[in-house]
Amino acid sequence: MSTLEIIGGVVILVLSLLTIVICLSQEQKSQDSMTAALTGASADSFYGKNEGRTKEAILAKITRAMAIILFIAVLAVNVVPIFTK
Repeated sequence: MSTLEIIGGVVILVLSLLTIVICLSQEQKSQDSMTAALTGASADSFYGKNEGRTKEAILAKITRAMAIILFIAVLAVNVVPIFTK
């Protein structure tokens, strides 16, 4: 096992743990769509207009970015040894 493989494994381990922690820190999404359909509620509220700036939206963006970085790291760890032989 080369040094590059060990470093890649550690990076993947850290990224996966961070992704898990960020996913667990998010609040569970509720089933408000049926309630909104029945009551006629709209997204014109303050929360509806600023939902991209809330804590939940920021955590969702971070989770998406971490998942993409993790995917790229896994690909890199599996592809790089092929070209270094």
